[in-house]
Parts: sequence; structure tokens; C-alpha cells
Amino acid sequence: MKEKAIVLLSGGLDSATCLAIARSQGFDCYCLSFDYGQRHSAELQAAERVVKALGAAEHRVINFGLAQFGGSALTDTSIAVPVDGMQSGIPVTYVPARNTIMLSLALAWAEVLGSRDIFVGVNAVDYSGYPDCRPEYIAAFEKMANLATRAGVEGQKLHIHAPLIDLSKAEIVRRGTALGVDYGLTVSCYQADELGRACGVCDSCRLRAEGFAAAGLPDPTPYRT
Repeated sequence: MKEKAIVLLSGGLDSATCLAIARSQGFDCYCLSFDYGQRHSAELQAAERVVKALGAAEHRVINFGLAQFGGSALTDTSIAVPVDGMQSGIPVTYVPARNTIMLSLALAWAEVLGSRDIFVGVNAVDYSGYPDCRPEYIAAFEKMANLATRAGVEGQKLHIHAPLIDLSKAEIVRRGTALGVDYGLTVSCYQADELGRACGVCDSCRLRAEGFAAAGLPDPTPYRT
């Protein structure tokens, strides 16, 4: 019997790579995606494509409405997505508490399934400055998970795997390509259209394009222009 792992799958480049890594390590993967009120549903459609291509034991989509709170350019259409290049500080595309909520729901499903492993594709090198993508955050969440669950209290230690956290975007692209990830299936753009075509100018698009260029690999991203 394979060990079970929960994989957070947004439908973007990083999470697709994370799924490929978890599968390569022999885990039976249970993918969890989220409809949290983000600007578009193209990434959720991408997550479905990634699961079909790479394979998973199960794929679920959980709905929770962070758009009710707003506070982010990704959940409040009155806040413009930055398109002028990376700036210092935490950008308006940061979604308050998003990773904490997602990891908590993954933790709940892990306990039900008897899984001790959760994979998340956060990255602290080529990223947009989000506080919940840092190694110290992942370490703190893992500590909390083992304090707050029956599994942890009974000695079944839970692990939060962040295999991309120290990799550049180019290294992520190379790793995923070696594992057979078709990045043409993924959507990373913060404001993709209904067909999943990227804007090419938001922070996520810029990081993605720079990653393919630095990796020396063709960029399969469909762009609107």
C-alpha cells in the first residue's frame, strides 16, 4: 500500500510541479483545489487538466468565499492587479490568510484519510513577497498541526512538504520538465481570461516567463496578445 499524501493544487506551474514530485516519491496523491473567490476560474480548470495528465487518487475542489472580505487584488475587482513589474514590500495580490486556510483544510482531510503528509508548492526565492510562503511559516504550521490534531498527539507525526521552497523558478521548471509536467496545461496569470490566456504583465506572468527563459526552455504559456 502506498502512503497517502494531500497535494494542494491551484492549477499553476508550482503546484503542478509539486504534484509531480509527490508522485515521484511514491505517494498516492489526493489533490485539493480551492474556489476562494479568485478573479477567474481558469486555474481550477487547469487543475483538472493537470490531475488528468499526471494522475491522482482523488481530486476535490473546496469552496470558501474570501471575496466576502476582499482586501486583495485577487479577490476584490475594485483593486487593480499590478502590471508595472515587481515592487518591494508585500503586494496587493497577497490574499490574507489564504495559505493558512488551505493548509488547515488539507490537514483536516489528511486526518480523515490517515495521511501524514501534505505537499504545498510555496516558494521563497522567485515569488511575490508573500509572508505565508516563507520557510519559517511552513515550520510553524507543521508544529501547530502536530499540536492540534489527534494524529499528532497520538504520535503520528504530520509533515508539511514544501519541496520548491528553496528553488528558483528556473530550477522548478527544469525539475518539473524532467518529471514530465506539461506546463501548457497550467495557468499562473493573476488575471487570465476565460480561455486561460495570460496577460503577460502581472507579477506571476513575469516570474513564470523569466523562469522559462532562465531554464533555457520554450515557454508554452498562451498569451492574450
